[in-house]
Amino acid sequence: MTTPISRRTSLQTLSLAVGSILTQPINGLGASEPAPKKLGIALVGLGNYATNQLAPALQETQNCYLAGIVTGSPEKAKVWSSKYAIPAKNIYNYQTFDQIRNNPDIDIIYVVLPNFLHAEYTIRAAQAGKHVICEKPMAMNANEARQMITACEKAGVQLSVGYRLYFEPHHLEMRRLVAEKAFGQVKVIESALGFTVPGPDSWRLDKKIGGGGAIMDLGIYANRAHGERSIWTRSV
Repeated sequence: MTTPISRRTSLQTLSLAVGSILTQPINGLGASEPAPKKLGIALVGLGNYATNQLAPALQETQNCYLAGIVTGSPEKAKVWSSKYAIPAKNIYNYQTFDQIRNNPDIDIIYVVLPNFLHAEYTIRAAQAGKHVICEKPMAMNANEARQMITACEKAGVQLSVGYRLYFEPHHLEMRRLVAEKAFGQVKVIESALGFTVPGPDSWRLDKKIGGGGAIMDLGIYANRAHGERSIWTRSV
């Protein structure tokens, strides 16, 4: 019997991966030593995805937790502080964002903003000395992506793109089957994905804010599901 897959279970898998990467064991410690500290994540941008997916999932993760938020809405700050017991010192707005460098509670900054803001806040997070998870698509263009990578390398922090299918067990199994040619040489793969945009004014439909539109935002799922090739793939 297969296990139903949701963003929540995928995020739990992601938390394990993030924890294993960023929390390294100290040589010589025995089994009786205390477990590594849970990594504190600050969500930047409290839209639908952060509100309805990330924040609830972070209540169930093993290696990380919701430590702080960054929002331009005082009302949202009040609601989130009450709901998730976030202390005032871990709540920032976009003007005070850079002060997050002085907060030891926050280890990772998760950028959940519209696409055109990914580069700016990833770079600023790196300059604050924090590891970064940036929602996909990573950037508006290749030049922005290079700047983000360079900033994180210069700061000595790690950068991850929130593309959950790299951790989702069914996709990992499919990649294994193809790589091992369990069913012979793959000739054609057809992939499709869709969802209802919340309205004609959605930022996802604005090229200046959302970048490449639906192909960049959702087409990436069908595209990368089988090795970062086009939606129709034919072996050469």
